[in-house]
Order: sequence, then C-alpha cells, then structure tokens
Amino acid sequence: MVGGAGACGDEGGGGSGGSPAAVVAEAAAESAGVESAHYRVTGTLPERGRVEADAFMKTDPPALSMEMGRLPVRFVDEVMYVGKAVKGKGWFRAEPAVWGGLTVDNDSYGVLPRTLESSPVVQSTLLTGSKDVRLVGTETVDGARTTHYRGTVTLDGLRAARDDAPDAATRERRIEGLDQLMGLGVSDTLTMDLWVDGDDRAKQFRWKAGTGGEALDLTVTFLDVDGPVTVEAPPAEDTADVMDVGQEGLLG
Repeated sequence: MVGGAGACGDEGGGGSGGSPAAVVAEAAAESAGVESAHYRVTGTLPERGRVEADAFMKTDPPALSMEMGRLPVRFVDEVMYVGKAVKGKGWFRAEPAVWGGLTVDNDSYGVLPRTLESSPVVQSTLLTGSKDVRLVGTETVDGARTTHYRGTVTLDGLRAARDDAPDAATRERRIEGLDQLMGLGVSDTLTMDLWVDGDDRAKQFRWKAGTGGEALDLTVTFLDVDGPVTVEAPPAEDTADVMDVGQEGLLG
C-alpha cells in the first residue's frame, strides 16, 4: 500500500535568483532534508531500452514502491517483493535486498535497472560537479514554475567538487553524487538538465550520454515531495521465496 499528497513547488518562481552554480548547489543542499517523494521515470537505458516507472519512496529507513511498466516492486526492511504470480502466490520475496544505498550496496537481483536501484534525490545533485552549468530559461513542469539549468558532468569534475566541499555535509552529498555517476558506467561526458522549483528544490532532471541504440536518456520528475508515504510488505501468506523457483523465474 502506498500513498502520497502535497505538491512540490506548484507556486512561486523557480530557483533562488542567484548564479546558476549557486542555485544548483542550493537545490542539492535542500535535497538533504527530503524524507519522501513520489516520482516518475521515463526514457531509455543502454541495458534495458525503453523504461517507464512510477514510484513512492522514503529515506529513513529506505523503502520503495514502484510500478515499472506493469510490474510492481517493493522494498521494505531490506526485503524485495515482486508482484508476479507463481505457485499460487501473488508475490516473489528475495532477501537481503537493498535499494537507495551506495551503488556497491544496492541489489535488486536484476529486477530493476541499476539506475533505478538508487535514490533519485541523490541523483538530482550530480550537476553540482559541473564546471559549465548555465541558465536555459524558465519552464512549467508538471504544473510548477521552474528555472531550467544545464551543464556537463565528468568524474574529474565531481572529484574536484568533492575536494572543494566547504563542509562535511556537502562533501558527503558530493561523494554520493560521485558514486552515482560511477554506477552509471558512463565513460564519456554526461549532460544533465535540472529544473529547480520555487522552493529551491529539484523538480525534474534529465541525463543524456552516448549515441544511437546504446544511449542513456533518462528523465526523473518529482511529483510530490515530503508528502505522507507508506510502503507495506504484501501479506506473508501471499509471498513465495525466490529460492523456490530460482532467479530465472524472478526475471522471466
């Protein structure tokens, strides 16, 4: 069961009016206080092709309820539940399963693309590592007035941003951002667009890298931020352990 309410940034401007780099940094700082979100993911991933997902998440403790296409997936108390009927049960259960942590810790047993195993709140901060962030203009995103910024991100840029962090909290956020870019496996430059709402929060971001059929082009839109969200495990009597059918059954 999931729930969410409350719009994020539906009124007001979009960005604090400072320099592009300052606004992006402020949006990253604001992300540290996010406790829950409802978000939408659309685009293409090199390893999966076209992806569409709608999700509710919590940060403490990390929990997720996602509909990826027609496939429901939940993470609760480091257990993953996948809504696929087998042996008279409505859900698979696999554990330990981690969502929303560092790349090396995340594990969805191949059910989710690696990009969707991580918290979009952390992913939205990557533009702080750009040396060429610039203002694109003002736009309306999901009914919210936003300011649109764009820049390019590289591992070297994120490492430099990490080393230049003015305090421990900022450094930790930038370390997490560096981890996210490394987890993407992007070998060249990542282009990132960020839309900032009137509350100085990320309303939407887009990543682009590569060309042709192997291109990464992913957009994440925050529909609600810090609204009430509940993620519950399915009834125990309606779940089957993944070991009963093997990982092929989970992915097939």
